[in-house]
Amino acid sequence: METTGIIILAAGASKRLGTPKQQLPFQNKSLLQNVVHTARQCDMPTVVVLGAFATQIREQLVSEKVHTVVNPNWPAGMGGSIHTGLQHLLRIAPHVSNALLLLCDQPFITTALLEEMFALKNSSGKAIVACTYGNSTGTPALFGKSFFPQLLALNGQEGAKKILLQHPEQVATVDFPQGAVDIDTNGDYEQLLTSTK
Repeated sequence: METTGIIILAAGASKRLGTPKQQLPFQNKSLLQNVVHTARQCDMPTVVVLGAFATQIREQLVSEKVHTVVNPNWPAGMGGSIHTGLQHLLRIAPHVSNALLLLCDQPFITTALLEEMFALKNSSGKAIVACTYGNSTGTPALFGKSFFPQLLALNGQEGAKKILLQHPEQVATVDFPQGAVDIDTNGDYEQLLTSTK
């Protein structure tokens, strides 16, 4: 029986925003709680990777059924957070055969989208399922166990996209146009609030 673990990347310092994006209010929750609740509906072991503002963000997650881990080297970039998250996931759930990477600043991730990804992973025979939006393929992204060594080898600014680009023949895709919405600036956030009123 294939089992999946979820890794939510929430370690960044939101420099362009000037305030922790993880804690921005969205639909009566923070952006991070929003994605945590979506992940929890899948009832899978879930790790949230923290870095900047770890202490105050962890307090928000006390009542959530998730594991938190701090990437001590978070300023170096996303690669280390993926490495830290997967390492921790394998510690708490050594049996997992897939790892799903989620970002805390893609507010339109739904449980239905994640279930579509799991179904496609089973039916396609591909080792990776990723989402397409705009002209891009990226997160959410689901990796089979055969790619765990490559995920663990990421460092610095390298994200999972590096692996997607290196192995296009192994990637099945799900259309997720709203994946293009991510919150990097105040303008992005204001646009999000306006569009969801």
